[in-house]
Amino acid sequence: MPARIALAGLVLALAPLLASADEGTPQGSCISAEVNGYKALSYDCLSQRLANPDGAEAARRNQAALQVPIERRPANQLGLATPAATGVRMGANFGHSVQPQRPAP
Repeated sequence: MPARIALAGLVLALAPLLASADEGTPQGSCISAEVNGYKALSYDCLSQRLANPDGAEAARRNQAALQVPIERRPANQLGLATPAATGVRMGANFGHSVQPQRPAP
């Protein structure tokens, strides 16, 4: 029973502090708590603050930018061999032999 009274007193004591901290929030009320000197906001409040109002338009533009015609895509995205990749695979034998260079056993 004394723990309930202490908890109720703590809630009543912190209520004005929490209300005054939330007045400057433009997107609604956010409740923050302070424990041992560390402040923590609720995840709902953080999500509201990080929300991007232009997010749908940005997502649409990103999808449009990713839709590159196939003839303009780089060779490595199409699975084609490039001179650089072939040179790495062949090693010192690139241009000299059809056998790739292998390390000495």
